[in-house]
Amino acid sequence: MIPLERGNTVHLIADFLARDALRWSPAGIPILGATVYHRSTQIEAGISRDVTMELSIRAAGPLAERLDRVALGVSLSMQGFLAPRSRNGKGLILHLTQFEIALAAPVEL
Repeated sequence: MIPLERGNTVHLIADFLARDALRWSPAGIPILGATVYHRSTQIEAGISRDVTMELSIRAAGPLAERLDRVALGVSLSMQGFLAPRSRNGKGLILHLTQFEIALAAPVEL
């Protein structure tokens, strides 16, 4: 059984596609929005399924400043949680809690 406090954890390897300008919250916390590109083959119900997607991500604090220095096109191994894009929105965004440069070669778009 998955503990409730750990039930929203996502791990994803994706290429760093685009970034917004680094901004600061009213409390002075650095925030960086970005887009990543993921492509893989997954097994679902015993059948191979190709997955290709662009996903919005957000980093805050020192993580945002670190991500702002990463070159576009680099493959990232990321961990975080999903949350609504806005209070009333239905879209999701991956809020990063950690990331590192992945050793795998980036995917050619």
